[in-house]
Amino acid sequence: MTTTIHKNFIAGKWVASKSRKTFANINPARKGEVVGRFQQSTPDDVERAVAAAVAAQAAWKKTPAPKRGEILFRVAELLVKNKEALARDMTCEMGKVLGETRGDVQEAIDMGYYAAGEGRRLMGETVPSELKDKFCMSVRMPVGVVGAITPWNFPIAIPSWKLFPALVAGNTVVLKPASDTPLSSVHFAKLFEKAGLPPGVLNLVTGSGAEVGQPLIDHPQVNLVSFTGSTDTGRVVASHCAGLMKPYSLEMGGKNAIIVMDDADLELALEGVIWGAFGTTGQRCTATSRVIVHKKVMKKFTALLLEKTRALQLGDGLLPKTDVGPLINEAQRSKVASYCEIGRNEGARLLTGGAPEIKGALKQGFFFQPTVFGDVSPKMRIAQEEIFGPVVSLIVCNDLEHAIGLVNDSSFGLSSAIYTRDVNRAFQAIEGLDTGITYINASTIGAEIQLPFGGTKGTGNGHREAGTAALDIFTEWKSVYVDYSGKLQKAQIED
Repeated sequence: MTTTIHKNFIAGKWVASKSRKTFANINPARKGEVVGRFQQSTPDDVERAVAAAVAAQAAWKKTPAPKRGEILFRVAELLVKNKEALARDMTCEMGKVLGETRGDVQEAIDMGYYAAGEGRRLMGETVPSELKDKFCMSVRMPVGVVGAITPWNFPIAIPSWKLFPALVAGNTVVLKPASDTPLSSVHFAKLFEKAGLPPGVLNLVTGSGAEVGQPLIDHPQVNLVSFTGSTDTGRVVASHCAGLMKPYSLEMGGKNAIIVMDDADLELALEGVIWGAFGTTGQRCTATSRVIVHKKVMKKFTALLLEKTRALQLGDGLLPKTDVGPLINEAQRSKVASYCEIGRNEGARLLTGGAPEIKGALKQGFFFQPTVFGDVSPKMRIAQEEIFGPVVSLIVCNDLEHAIGLVNDSSFGLSSAIYTRDVNRAFQAIEGLDTGITYINASTIGAEIQLPFGGTKGTGNGHREAGTAALDIFTEWKSVYVDYSGKLQKAQIED
């Protein structure tokens, strides 16, 4: 069987790397299966891609924003047409179940339609002047060339969060996808090409962080870096960009929590915890990692959670009966296993799971048992550090105030949720929880693209993706004053 070799997309052409080397993309459910081979690019390839983006930017900026939006609309239409094929390929390269990869593509579809509409808005403000015969307004201007660095857990959705808003605002882009999931980005770039995006407006370079990511971040003609990934890598991005006086946006980790109050619908809360903790095999920045349960219902809820967790079916994400797919690679599985060992050593009680799953066909992939820890104290490492796997910790609380304090006792602040039938408690939680996203009677995952996405504290650097807020990082504000008085007028100066 011949393995397809995929190329970089630079200046509207599919080209091989200067290195003439490739790397393999492996199916995490069947690690002997190569999904494809991709360019092992070098800083020279980054240089070519940035040069193409620079050359294309002036003409793209001058293209009327509604016309830019029309191209993005066509991309969204192509995503709809190719949704099933894209989802199946994504399951093969990333591992999550087919229903979730369909959702990944749908999120890109939603973002495409949304950003296309923004091409006819891109709103600024008009405000009154303090002087007669003078008009004041603000407009958005593109920042220039955007370096977009994306992770492996949402191989089309997260690139869409960056590409669609950046492009509709008049920027050009160089995209560096995660090396674990480059195929989805290649497919995505081909749809932009088919939709008629001019050459050089979007460029794709695959390869390592050291050989592609770092040169992209440091390139003097890259005007902005938009990064989604680990907190450790985000710190590197931030330090390099700060030294270059270059703006950057960071979307990083989370240690998300669901509060289950004593008046909660426990069956509904159970569904939310199972979905939040084990959807995408726990490999979401919004995954439910902590469940803070009122002491009055802890025993009952724990029993329900263990029964449901033990019934989950692990397997290839393409199989209809699979509930939980594999982890992305062996390094991630080893990390999850190490945290389970840390939890046991800290005194947490392992209630179920806690080890790699190697029975039968599962030994072919990077599978890990869905894991629940009880008797977890708030300062344990498994309650404080992002694990990024199917591991959830149960923490007891005494009342709502105690629960909110436990949620906020984290260096992250991405997503939170509360299950309660009391509307007063719900609004107290909305006000008190220090997270960028809060759900009421729903899980910590499931954000919609028409609202800002992002978090507080160590989750990011204050910027947001999705919604109209996504345009803020990809545009510069310009204030415009039009004086039609025919004479020199001096603001703030009395004659």
